Amino acid sequence: VVGIETRLIPTGREVPCVVIESDGADTWVETEAQDLEVMTGDDLKAVIREAGLVGMGGAMFPTHVKVSPPPGKAFDAVIINGAECEPFLTCDHRLMVEEPEKIVLGLQAWLKVTGADHGFIGIESNKPDAIAALQAAASGDDRIEVVKLVCKYPQGSEKQLIEAVRGRQVPSGGLPVDAGALVQNVGTTHALATAILTGRPLVERVVTVTGGAALMNPANLRVRIGTLFSELLLQCGLEGEVGKLISGGPMMGVALPSAEVPVIKGTSGILVLTPTEAEIPPEKPCIRCGRCVDACPIGLVPTFLDQFSRKEMWDRAEEHHIVDCIECGSCAYACPSKRHLVPALRLGKAEVIARRRRK
Repeated sequence: VVGIETRLIPTGREVPCVVIESDGADTWVETEAQDLEVMTGDDLKAVIREAGLVGMGGAMFPTHVKVSPPPGKAFDAVIINGAECEPFLTCDHRLMVEEPEKIVLGLQAWLKVTGADHGFIGIESNKPDAIAALQAAASGDDRIEVVKLVCKYPQGSEKQLIEAVRGRQVPSGGLPVDAGALVQNVGTTHALATAILTGRPLVERVVTVTGGAALMNPANLRVRIGTLFSELLLQCGLEGEVGKLISGGPMMGVALPSAEVPVIKGTSGILVLTPTEAEIPPEKPCIRCGRCVDACPIGLVPTFLDQFSRKEMWDRAEEHHIVDCIECGSCAYACPSKRHLVPALRLGKAEVIARRRRK
């Protein structure tokens, strides 16, 4: 460790970061593998906590908290989110195809730690190789079912996934546990299996490095947490002018001002676009066509929420359930006037949540 500095991370915030200088030896502290068959639920919770597991789909919520439901509630099913519906991203796809046994082992661990009876792996129909690989890997466990999902964005959102797999709806303002489901990311599940089999904490992940004409050799790379985006772009043959650098995918990713940011546990992808590819059309007035309403997977009315947010009508925004917005971008994609709906709704949602906390 050579220092602690405030640095920009892919979420767009500046936070204290530990700066490490590698000795180039890549030697590991000796760790001990464990046997899932003899482990208890409490043993697994300790492994999850000590390994530093978080949601690796982007939210990065601490996993040891997520697997501990509040009093009076319980999980009856665990769903592995293999939909990976965000355009460009394929890191979870590669894990499912190349290491399906680890995904199944991780799911078996989730079942043990939660006490749930059923495990599901939801995968979109455009990934037949992943479906086949996981069906073969899970064939010896009757508790596990691989579910083929319709290829439709945002199928990988928690609430949509639960409804598609279990036929249950999470109530407005509710959590997946209210529908009896624990949803876990493929990467997090793989990391749990790795922690059980090797004793190693979460210090590396698979990242999709991709884009358009600016990148010569797009790839899925297994990288250490803390590796700079700039180093990965160099590895994949960055050429020409960068118009936009995005952490994540084009629908829900975060645009960054610099590539000198580190990979964190929630970094699923790095997307590079040329200036032409990144060009944003000018915003025009709403024509009240209703396409955003048709596109919203939650059943909200984005055009109203947009107006309420821009006019700071926070009470009206709350009445129209702005907090239920999942910020998927479907409304903005469908809008013929190219309204900047997501930033407006994101601002309104944050303000309503902040007002609730102040009460």
